[in-house]
Amino acid sequence: MTMIDTDARTTDPMVEPATAVETASAATDVEPVFHLRGVRYVYGRRQVALDGIDLDIRPGERVVLLGANGSGKSTLLKLLDGIVSPTSGTMTALGRDIAAVAGGLDAFAFHREVGLVFQDPDIQLFSATVFDDVAFGPLQLGLTQDEVKARVDEALAAMEIAHLADRAPFELSGGEKKRAAIASVLSLRPDVVLLDEPTASLDPRTKWVLVTLIRKLGDQGRTLVTATHELDIVPIIAERVVVIGEERRILADGTPESILADRDLLVRANLIHEHLHEQGRTIHVHPHEVDEHHPHDEATHRHPI
Repeated sequence: MTMIDTDARTTDPMVEPATAVETASAATDVEPVFHLRGVRYVYGRRQVALDGIDLDIRPGERVVLLGANGSGKSTLLKLLDGIVSPTSGTMTALGRDIAAVAGGLDAFAFHREVGLVFQDPDIQLFSATVFDDVAFGPLQLGLTQDEVKARVDEALAAMEIAHLADRAPFELSGGEKKRAAIASVLSLRPDVVLLDEPTASLDPRTKWVLVTLIRKLGDQGRTLVTATHELDIVPIIAERVVVIGEERRILADGTPESILADRDLLVRANLIHEHLHEQGRTIHVHPHEVDEHHPHDEATHRHPI
């Protein structure tokens, strides 16, 4: 269970719910890597995935998109990666109109600079060996054999999986697949890395190995944007947290410390919930992460939400 000070309250104005959030970096003069205003995305003209997103992300920032499942985090990453374009609103990425990138204009060059690691690594691992998967991107750049090998070796070393180079992806564990998928993106040497739920479904030891490696990527100066609902990894990998609510809007934007200290915000975003424990005549309230396994007897536990 994530340790959260449930009595803490923040006075940081950025943690107050709002329809348009002014980010901590907005005061700087650095051109943002991503600039979104009023961005809305609708699937099949019916299902609203994002509804009025205002967001700037600047070079070198380590940002976590924090939200419950179904809040639109993965859709936002697809927008940032130029896979799809907004249904409405304006958006630029690396100075490019993201609608043009999604339409194929200069998309190859764009994806050399921005890399997305999907939640399911099997989407990105399709070759006979891990080496071949990691080499795929550099080969598309027309590099020499020596240059491709250098990039593959560099990416495998960054994820500490050089010993897996000759293994078939289907032989790997879940954690090894995640690291191989990240390596396949790193071999292009992108300035921006987008990670979708990178620690999902991993055992605790594997999870924290991967979290440490992700932290190192951010420490190297890359712009790192990670979508997750796991509160315990946030202080390790983020310097800034953007909370996306189930209304598909940004609820808050602030430091990990201020966001994680605001219990009411986390409850509203469905990131934690409260169990009421009856002991005699006393009722004790304890916050838990939403996806935390918590055995209980329905006769002695009541759930307010």
